[in-house]
Amino acid sequence: MCEPRHFEVRYAINPWMDTGTPVDLPLARDQWLTLVEAYRAHGHTVETIAPVAGLPDMVFAANAALVMDGKVFGSSFHAPERRPEAAAYAQWFKEAGYEVRPSRSVCEGEGDLVPAGRYVLAGTGFRTHSSAHREAQEFFGRPVIGLDLVDPRFYHLDTALFHLGGEPDGGGADAGNIAYYPAAFSPGSREVLRRLYPDAVIATEEDALAFGLNSVSDGLHVFVAPQARGLIDELARRGHVPVPVDLSEFRKAGGGIKCCTQEIR
Repeated sequence: MCEPRHFEVRYAINPWMDTGTPVDLPLARDQWLTLVEAYRAHGHTVETIAPVAGLPDMVFAANAALVMDGKVFGSSFHAPERRPEAAAYAQWFKEAGYEVRPSRSVCEGEGDLVPAGRYVLAGTGFRTHSSAHREAQEFFGRPVIGLDLVDPRFYHLDTALFHLGGEPDGGGADAGNIAYYPAAFSPGSREVLRRLYPDAVIATEEDALAFGLNSVSDGLHVFVAPQARGLIDELARRGHVPVPVDLSEFRKAGGGIKCCTQEIR
């Protein structure tokens, strides 16, 4: 994770960003710290990278890479304003001893690449190019399932879908499930998701717009926006334990809990 020391809406690269909207930086930092504390309280380790002045979106650590099997598939950002973030994160991973391969194609890490059991679900349409899907498949040796995003409000896959992990009763990697908002996807991609995950949690537009799908799950606990009330109720009904954390300041830049969280697998 990356402290939001320099966080602001300095430019507009998605429909949520309005440079005329001020960010309450002390509130943003308090919200971020609350998320850090929530992870640690539930048994997770949080490591941080030093924020770099002039990179206001560096707080959105998920976009920097996909990390699986101890290997790092580094990002190549679509927006010029964010491209310097890739080098900063790659350096952190290299110093930590990881193998890092930067994407040759436009790719925005866990923003569009979501490990889901035996597969990697991969979004395209607004940011990550489909050619990066093929690169990721070659690098990790896991089947990558391409999904087309069609609603610009859900410009990254992690704004429209998240993996719930194994079932709360301890199911294995292949027993995973997802939550998603169908209207964010093309008809064919909706059918793919329906076939792969027939028991998926289906989110409403209201929950999706509250960034309820920009969540992090450890298989049991789901760190989720408290405004996504319907989704929270459904997760609890299915045996998960919702952990509401309000990151409302970060929605001003089109981000939430998952955006601020790079999972190191």
